[in-house]
Amino acid sequence: MTSSRSLLVLGATGQTGQHFTRLALDAGHRVRALARTPGKLSIFHDDLDVVQGSIDHELDLGALLDGVDAVVMMLGDVRAQRDRQVNTTFVRSLVPAMRRSGTRRLLYQAGGLSAAPGTRLPLVLRAVRSTIARGYIGQHEDNEAVMRYLDEEARDIEWMVHRAGIGSDGPSKGELRRSSSSISIGTFVDCATYNLRTLLDDSAVHTFDSSAYRRD
Repeated sequence: MTSSRSLLVLGATGQTGQHFTRLALDAGHRVRALARTPGKLSIFHDDLDVVQGSIDHELDLGALLDGVDAVVMMLGDVRAQRDRQVNTTFVRSLVPAMRRSGTRRLLYQAGGLSAAPGTRLPLVLRAVRSTIARGYIGQHEDNEAVMRYLDEEARDIEWMVHRAGIGSDGPSKGELRRSSSSISIGTFVDCATYNLRTLLDDSAVHTFDSSAYRRD
């Protein structure tokens, strides 16, 4: 992808999404942000277009994707995902709409406790998932269903999945790098920085990598 793009950001009012939106605008990208409550997005910029709406209500995906080069999805609703796979249902509508509009690229942020297709989490992460993070099991299963769908039915789309270990706010702790074997608990700003860099990285297409802080 070239350096300046038009991005549709889903989850722009979230803790990682706010940082991502600001970073993308500062880098010269144009951002269309879908927000259930637009007032939560405390960013004002000539290249920012905020559209009120949410993925669990009917959306005009054709209008949302018009002129968009890439989609960034950083969404999670723990309560809703306990009962239904909200993100999977939406992605199954989003991908065909992307095909129709010519939008080629999608970055999906999952959690680090969501296993990539055909793999098992390391023992320590399986233990965390079944104990401390047990209340998030629906979210993990939703993420895993999204990843299976992308892998099995959407390989014509340039997707990439960031299995992020998001844990805290605060200043940057360093640079997160793609990793197929390690995962770090990153700050929101570091995860946002990683997402933006990875979105523009052709070598990340069709990967399910986690991220870990770079060690010099």
